[in-house]
Amino acid sequence: MTTASRPAAAAPAPARLRPADLAGLATIGLRTRKLRAALSALGIAIGTAAIVAVLGLAQSSQAGLLAEISRLGTNLLTVTNGQNYLGQPAELPEAAPGMIGQLPGVTAVQYTGTISSTNAYRSPLIPPIDTNALTVDASSLGLPAAAGTSIAQGSYLNAATAREPDAVLGAGAAQLMGIDRIWPGERIWVGGMWFYLAGILKPATLASQIDTSVLVGFPAAEHYLGLDGHPSEIYLRAANSQVTAVDNLLGTQANPENPSQVNVSQPSDALTAQADAAGAFDTLFLGLGAVALLVGAVGVANIMIISVLERRQEIGLRRALGATRGQIRAQFLAEAILLALAGGAAGDIAGAGATAIYAHAKGWAIVIPPEAWAGGLGAALLIGAIAGLVPAIRAARLTPTQALWTL
Repeated sequence: MTTASRPAAAAPAPARLRPADLAGLATIGLRTRKLRAALSALGIAIGTAAIVAVLGLAQSSQAGLLAEISRLGTNLLTVTNGQNYLGQPAELPEAAPGMIGQLPGVTAVQYTGTISSTNAYRSPLIPPIDTNALTVDASSLGLPAAAGTSIAQGSYLNAATAREPDAVLGAGAAQLMGIDRIWPGERIWVGGMWFYLAGILKPATLASQIDTSVLVGFPAAEHYLGLDGHPSEIYLRAANSQVTAVDNLLGTQANPENPSQVNVSQPSDALTAQADAAGAFDTLFLGLGAVALLVGAVGVANIMIISVLERRQEIGLRRALGATRGQIRAQFLAEAILLALAGGAAGDIAGAGATAIYAHAKGWAIVIPPEAWAGGLGAALLIGAIAGLVPAIRAARLTPTQALWTL
């Protein structure tokens, strides 16, 4: 058989690129250009951290608020005076607290009465206009427990001090007056006379109006400050199974003659709505996180395009040694995904850490929903794949001759 008649030798099949080999090739560019890779991954990390932190903090704050509501109880109802037919403030009957206490299911009733045209100051030397928006209210003796608060300093009013010029400050009122503890003989200026301080309340989450109040006893308010004896706000606790039934009867029971002039509310409903709306601004911050991810994607695409230009000789050599277009494409695509994965993982850790630190400082439960870290990492991988796709295709299209041409 002549040489011319011999069959041509078949071209050797290209070597298969194993996953381990692909992983090693994907890290070459990152290991040789560490600073550039780190800066490109930073944008991905910032965007991912923003997504995780926003969702984590929203869930943590909501969990903390709901836990506080659960601790204080959802069975607190309030009754306040509404308006009459002329649009003027109506009055609750003096007997309203007693009548409400007769309702089946009501377990506790306490009340306050606003003392109009009466202000409180740290001393008589303070200008009258500087009221700090404080109110002066008369209070029944068991108000703290019914309203979901307690004494922080000193003691609350009792049967004896309720008749004397003694006062208790809400948490906000004490802060505005610059009083953080009760000293013997401590006094404040109320309604043109001195009142001795008996105590300071803790914050009342379900009855925030108490926080900015200066509370005195009903007998003292009538004797020294001219209160007419009518309550302005009634706080009651009902058995959990009968809250709705009690709520439906409160208006008629508090003011049988004019039930429409009575306002009834359940403070925990407002706080629950606040918890539900805690994520109202999440969309804005998630949008900012998405912008950061987009910036990171641009960085990844940029470094991959530059990498293709700088590594043309490497691409040409690999093509000349038998690497296929698909293997070149897979190498550069894997490199971009690995870069995004590193940024996404770092962002997940940073976002979770920020959530944990802030939630711990606020006393909230630390809640990081799975969709936060999984979504952030998934978005990073998707962006990395998209950003590296065009450079990978561009690298694969280079012929060995083009790639080995010295620039």
